[in-house]
Amino acid sequence: MHEEAIFAGFGGQGVLFAGQLLAYAAMHEGKHVTWIPSYGPEMRGGTANCTVVVSDAPIGSPVVRYPSIAVVFNNPSMDKYAPLVKPGGLLVINTSLVTIPTDRTDITLLQIPATETANMLGETRLTNVLLTGAMLAACPVVSLETMIATLMEKLPQHRQHLLEINCLALRRGAEMAQACLTPA
Repeated sequence: MHEEAIFAGFGGQGVLFAGQLLAYAAMHEGKHVTWIPSYGPEMRGGTANCTVVVSDAPIGSPVVRYPSIAVVFNNPSMDKYAPLVKPGGLLVINTSLVTIPTDRTDITLLQIPATETANMLGETRLTNVLLTGAMLAACPVVSLETMIATLMEKLPQHRQHLLEINCLALRRGAEMAQACLTPA
């Protein structure tokens, strides 16, 4: 297994945290991992993205030009990264904020109203965890159980009161993805 993922959105949406969680979870499962964050100097409201490479074998380069997975949180990220996803790859879209359509038919497309769902759960900051759960349902780079254990370990102390709802959001994202992936 060798997956190259990019998480992209605005600063403050938890884009970097989502990628970092995936990287830590993959390390817990004994996989080889790289995580590279990238963000503008303005942070909140500016662009932010990170790449995560997860592999069963040593990783030759952490550079990701054509990801096998893209998780896009906003329109600028959709515009920039949707065309770069490898054929046969996965594109997870936050349809609450992304209004740009894609005509890609050579990839798996997951359209999740993550921000809207996070708001219904009572916490907008769950958008990143919902999208990560959806991604894992479609492409189980790590198990959902490992991701939950990692979340329990890595959620900052000042956010520990949100642990239960974060775990719920992770599972809800996976459930939403399963509903999209299951033929009617």
